[in-house]
Amino acid sequence: MYYCTYVRVSTLFSGGKDSTFSIYKAIENGHDVVCLTTMHPVQDDSLLFHYPNSWLTPYLAEAMQIPTIGFTIRGRSKEDEFNALDKAIGQVKSIYDIQGVVHGGIYSRFQKKIFEQICLKHELASLAPLWNVPLPDYLYDLIDNKFHIKIIGVSTMGLDKDWLGKSLDRDSIVVLERLSKKYGFNLAFEGGEAETLTIDCPLFKKKLDIRKANIRWDGQRGMFEILEAVLVPR
Repeated sequence: MYYCTYVRVSTLFSGGKDSTFSIYKAIENGHDVVCLTTMHPVQDDSLLFHYPNSWLTPYLAEAMQIPTIGFTIRGRSKEDEFNALDKAIGQVKSIYDIQGVVHGGIYSRFQKKIFEQICLKHELASLAPLWNVPLPDYLYDLIDNKFHIKIIGVSTMGLDKDWLGKSLDRDSIVVLERLSKKYGFNLAFEGGEAETLTIDCPLFKKKLDIRKANIRWDGQRGMFEILEAVLVPR
């Protein structure tokens, strides 16, 4: 594995809380984030990647004034996703001359192993600034650092339709703590229990204003589908 103390990196970016905060921490740690890499899965239960509203990532990249590149994953299997990411990272390295890849993994050894395998193949550092961050402290850190986050997908017992479109704040974190203990879901949502979208944060020069959205709910899981959004002054 290629390591150094200061690297040109791309970040795997979904627009969610973890990938956005990992950019924040990477910059704080002195790394040069030269581009964002977004994988667009065709299925809403992707094992590796964020699905809901991923079309908004170019807006958020513009808000951060960081170049972005997106890749559509044509297949649905784990192998399809692995191969798509492998090819994407190779292309990003060629275009941006990166030395490492940042990802927002916290506890998922499955995801971390895949990212490390691909980085090793391409002689890149694999950087996980949030790895093993304590919960629920991490969620409160997001609020304290002025990250404005919306919950845009839920798919676990204990999280119902009312959570869709809800903003993450200190009060909602208290409720989530209680529900995660009762129903046993991951408080950071790393297992896909919920999906999030960062609307505003200190990295943004503009914030995302959601103009039109639709709630899709099948009785067990659902999505806050954003239909129209624009960047506006903070």
